[in-house]
Formats: sequence, C-alpha cells, structure tokens
Amino acid sequence: MQQIAIFGGTFDPIHWGHLLIAQTALYQLPLKKVIWVPSLNPPHKQATLFEHRVAMLQLATRDNPAFTVSLVETNRSGSSYAINTLIDLSTFYSNTHWYWIVGLDTFQTLPRWYRGHELAPMCDWLIAPRLLGGETIAQSELICKQVEQQLNQQSQTIHWQLLNIPLVELSSSLIRNLCREDQSIHYLVPEGVRSYIMIHKLYSDKPE
Repeated sequence: MQQIAIFGGTFDPIHWGHLLIAQTALYQLPLKKVIWVPSLNPPHKQATLFEHRVAMLQLATRDNPAFTVSLVETNRSGSSYAINTLIDLSTFYSNTHWYWIVGLDTFQTLPRWYRGHELAPMCDWLIAPRLLGGETIAQSELICKQVEQQLNQQSQTIHWQLLNIPLVELSSSLIRNLCREDQSIHYLVPEGVRSYIMIHKLYSDKPE
C-alpha cells in the first residue's frame, strides 16, 4: 500500500516554510509523494485569484519529483472542504494510506471543521508546530492531545505525530504585508515565486 500526504491550504503565497514542512514529511515518513492542494474557495478567508496561487505553487515545487500540485479543486462549487478533497483524491489514488499535513493552529480547529469528526480517522495527521505565543514542543504535543481527547469524546479515533522541523516564524500574511509596504521578500519565497509576485504586482496597492 502506497503512502501519500495531502498538503492543503490557500498558499497565498507559498513560501519556504511550506516547502520545509513538506520536505520534512518526506524525510520523516516513507511517503511516495506529497500532493499540494490549493483551496479554490477557502471557507473562512478571501484569497488571491486561484490561477495565481496555482502558478506560484507549480513554480515552487517543480524541481522536486515527490511534489505534485493537484487541481482537484478547480471545478469545486461552493466552499472547499477537506473531507471532499480527500474523497475526490481517493478516486485517483487507490490502495493508499493517507496522511494530512497541517499546522498546529489549524489542527486545533479540527473538531469544528465541516464533517471533521468523519475526516479525523480517515487519515493520519502530520502536525507542523508553530510559534503560537512561544509554545515549546512539549506544549505543542499537549495541544494535539487535547484535540485527540475532544475527538475521543465523540467516539472518534485519530492518529497524529509532530513533524520535526525548525520553528521558523514565517507566514503568508507577513509576505503579503511586506509586498504592500514595498519591502523585500528575498529569501522568504523561492526566487521564481518572488519574480511572479513582482511581475503580476500581487499583494501591492497597484494590482495588475
């Protein structure tokens, strides 16, 4: 049985932190590939045009043969929900043990996701620690165990593990803010992504 991880998100824009998380998952587990799934219609936020986010993902991941960008969300009507993504991808990849890569802050909200209690046992969860108020790894583990307990109270099981990554305080919102302030984003995103942002004037006060 092949093992594949899904890395979903808005990726607005993708940055080196995202790539470090995905590469760590490849090192830490015997994964065949990581499938990047940009959300077409994120349920809780406004995002840059889908085509731009897909293009930046493709630029950032093209040199790694274990990375695949999925367009499974392209024809999605309504909001993009994780359980629908997993069900749809399962039709393309049979005989697969699934993993889902997610940040700690997002994992905390899993019990409140759309059909989250159904989704929780359908895959194993790979949690990327985040600098949320300076939490240590031990505190990150405690937060994950609290989520597990919430799901257990609903008679749902969940398997999770923390990814062993450096805690880097880097976010897409930081990059967007720097672009709006006309500051450099060198070394925060791959050079191809930086060039794409500059060419299309993304996140600036002077849109394309």
